[in-house]
Amino acid sequence: MIILKSPREIALMRAGGRILAEVRERLRAFVKPGISTAEIDREVETFIEEKGAKPAFKGYRGFPATVCTSINEEVVHGIPSPARRLKEGDIIGLDLGCIVDGYYADCAFTLAVGEVPPRVQQLLDVTQESLERGVDQCRPGRRLGDISHAVQEHVERHGFSVVRAFVGHGIGRELHEDPQIPNFGEAGRGPLLKPGMVLAIEPMVTMGGWEVRILPDRWTAVTEDGSLAAHFEHTVAITENGPDILTR
Repeated sequence: MIILKSPREIALMRAGGRILAEVRERLRAFVKPGISTAEIDREVETFIEEKGAKPAFKGYRGFPATVCTSINEEVVHGIPSPARRLKEGDIIGLDLGCIVDGYYADCAFTLAVGEVPPRVQQLLDVTQESLERGVDQCRPGRRLGDISHAVQEHVERHGFSVVRAFVGHGIGRELHEDPQIPNFGEAGRGPLLKPGMVLAIEPMVTMGGWEVRILPDRWTAVTEDGSLAAHFEHTVAITENGPDILTR
């Protein structure tokens, strides 16, 4: 069941989204060669708690950390570790969420660590652009499939692949609510979009094939072919006037 949110509920989610937007800007300066993913995790957890919010992921279904830190071929759900230190030329996907007065906000972005080859930078750019194209479909009267199709069309036009094992989702009092939002599909299909819907849209894109596998830690998803992957996400409210990005 898709739960429509009231203006009060959306305001609480926006408060969480603003915290995540601040964290995102801090991490752009904080993430550099030599830093460990555990240090990133501590930085984010401290900041969220200092703002009076709660980390959304820590303890969620047993996840042991505040941030998912996914390096290179890791698609999503990488676990921070003192032993994982970033090096020049890596890319790292950072997925983070927080809770304000019982309501969730969720976002993700992928950073280049130092200089990366042009095709790798294009992977990051195209993934972010595909998110923007998906968000632009978040308008009353359109269909869920319009979001999915917009993401897939942009990604595949540039020669990349959309991961199919993981999808976006509704969000509110729960981190994952209906509807599921694939990053592939046909336009004009699926539930009608209405004001009050709040969606976490999150393309995950690879330089190779779309198949993934889960590592023995039971969390980290990697590309089956070892190709690099990028991940971007916003929490978006649908309004009468179109999309309202709560995590911007």
